Amino acid sequence: METPHQGTALFHLPGLFEFYDLYAAFLPLYRAHREYFYDWCAIGSIYGAPSDCLWAGGRVEYSDRTPREVLALTREYGISARLTLSNSLLRPEHLTDPDCNALCRLFQEQNDPQNGAIVHAELLTQYLKKNYPSLYLVSSTTKVLTDFNDLQRELARPEFRYVVPDFRLNRAFDQLAALPQSQKDKVEFLCNECCWFGCTERRACYEAVSRKNLGLPGPEHYCSAPG
Repeated sequence: METPHQGTALFHLPGLFEFYDLYAAFLPLYRAHREYFYDWCAIGSIYGAPSDCLWAGGRVEYSDRTPREVLALTREYGISARLTLSNSLLRPEHLTDPDCNALCRLFQEQNDPQNGAIVHAELLTQYLKKNYPSLYLVSSTTKVLTDFNDLQRELARPEFRYVVPDFRLNRAFDQLAALPQSQKDKVEFLCNECCWFGCTERRACYEAVSRKNLGLPGPEHYCSAPG
């Protein structure tokens, strides 16, 4: 795909594994008929994780597609693939998981275009930085950064190429405008959020998904937000 021009809005699409069949049909159309699409937007990445991925979080994906199949598709169309390794409840013993390490090794080796990982747990951030340095890192929205000072501290961390705050900071226009350009370039926004704006349960919801991926006991989370 073409290199996006300055001023292009980059969209990061979900379901890297789960929606493989959709992207296998959509991406040829996107490449062959760019006139069907706005010229001010492009695909920045497609993100997700395979079924039963211990390090995954945010959502549980179901797919029978292999990592090699997924990478073959994204590489064919020049799109960065991001692994959603945003489990918030990881412990040191989880870092030795052979499947997750093989997954990261594959995504690092087939790194043209460069692939990345969306992370939450600090110990995984440091582990990936040390063991898979060719993967760029994205600070996950599952951290629920709703305080702008917390966002600024996250943006100042050099290990993260991008930071995704909680969607409630999307309209902090004056504070976002006052950021230095180097930090503005690192902010990515969660769009089309289904959650109620005033929801106070987002962290609990994400932790429930993390427990499920780890096979840990715990209560199901039932959102009580209006609607």
